[in-house]
Amino acid sequence: MSFFFDFIRNVFLTMLQLIWFSRRKVTNSLSIFVKTNTGSTIAVDLDPKWDIKNVKQLIASEMGISPEDIKIIFAGKELHNSTIIEECDLGQQSILHAIRTPPQRLNKSKDTSTIEESSELSESNESGGKPMNETLTDLPFDESDTQENSSMEEQQENRAHFFVFCSAPCKAVTVGKLRVKCATCNSGAVTVDRDPQCWPDVLHPKRITVHCENDFCPAPTSISNDTECQVLYARFYFKCAKHVSLGEKDEAVPLYLIKPNLRKIPCLACTDVRDMVLVFPCEAGHVTCLDCFRDYCSVRLRERQFQFDETKGYYTLPCPAGCPDSFIPEVHHFHLLTPEQYEQYQRFSTEEYVLRAGGLLCPRPDCGMGIIPSSPDDGTNDECRRIQCIGGCGYVFCRRCLQGFHVGECELPPSESSNAVHKSGYSVDPQRAKDAKWDEASKKTIQISTKPCPKCRTPTERDGGCMHMVCTRAGCGYHWCWVCQTQWTRDCMGNHWFG
Repeated sequence: MSFFFDFIRNVFLTMLQLIWFSRRKVTNSLSIFVKTNTGSTIAVDLDPKWDIKNVKQLIASEMGISPEDIKIIFAGKELHNSTIIEECDLGQQSILHAIRTPPQRLNKSKDTSTIEESSELSESNESGGKPMNETLTDLPFDESDTQENSSMEEQQENRAHFFVFCSAPCKAVTVGKLRVKCATCNSGAVTVDRDPQCWPDVLHPKRITVHCENDFCPAPTSISNDTECQVLYARFYFKCAKHVSLGEKDEAVPLYLIKPNLRKIPCLACTDVRDMVLVFPCEAGHVTCLDCFRDYCSVRLRERQFQFDETKGYYTLPCPAGCPDSFIPEVHHFHLLTPEQYEQYQRFSTEEYVLRAGGLLCPRPDCGMGIIPSSPDDGTNDECRRIQCIGGCGYVFCRRCLQGFHVGECELPPSESSNAVHKSGYSVDPQRAKDAKWDEASKKTIQISTKPCPKCRTPTERDGGCMHMVCTRAGCGYHWCWVCQTQWTRDCMGNHWFG
């Protein structure tokens, strides 16, 4: 009889607790999405002071099961009932995964330590140091002790972090978080079989296996010792920590060369010891502070001395110490430059790629569109050297002399002296001198607003009317198309007589 009364009392207390949690006014709440393995999503507001057991009780009624039959997964780990929510470093609109635990697995589920959002991989693992106990956790700068005598505030300030480039909405280099998915179904309801111990574990595929809790995961099978077994791999990715989560598709680019200066190494250039440094991918691992790296990139960009990595196809920079095989492989590190400088870097990179691919740049002022001809110039056919700037200004020019398209042989441009003029200590750059002429602006206007007659090359300006042009130069009278810049034909009349 007492057993019956105890059962009624426990049910009554549980109901009161659920009512209290549902009606409790939450201050400084977190708006969280809880996804179940059946595909449904539950939106809840959580108090950061609650623990995971409270979360289970809150969503149990929504899932229609007992709180004891639920396990919560976050960032590749199952969270223990005693884990406090604020210790998980959850952000607004973050996603937790609630999994209904099968009865046969209740006794097999193991407790896992509290998992926070990731901030830095262990530096010591790359050099054979001690392995990481918890992967997705912020690591203290001092890896040799637990800082038992330090205050919680001091430990929080001495955390190491990932750095990422957030393309939207931040559009800047920010602190990042490490996340994990199933590489097969892209579900975040996974538990990793082991923690990553180095950057290759995170950046390269098929390094770490996972157990996926998604009921709809099309798990592949592999045959081992004449038995079929399911093999699922982890796909690690990064999120920006500065803005509200935009869902599971919210990803950022990891800037893995930027690291906390755990070893207190001085900068290669200024010799200062900074908290955050960039480590070049050379054998020596030369270190530079971020300010000096920006200066290094700015000078090389201004002098157009970035180099093209033939093996990777990147327009990048090597270690300033001249080390071999030291090109920066992830070009998003150059987002440390200003947006204007990065835009210039992209333009130079595109131009370099086009030229190396056998292409050329549109010679018309203020255009510079990269063009890769569809056929090579065999030297016998005029059509092979006729190039049109498609997608740009539409200019049609000769691929040999880069002048407006013409019939017949190319005319050699007037030779210009390549020697700089020095007079009374005043040096003149020949390239800049070309643009510093009094009538240069007028010439530029003529180049933009006129097109040359394909036969006699007389600059012609169109002031309205149709596209059928007739050269007015005495002795020429060539009929040509303003669009095609070739001889006027019936095709021109039918396709673009009036534009």
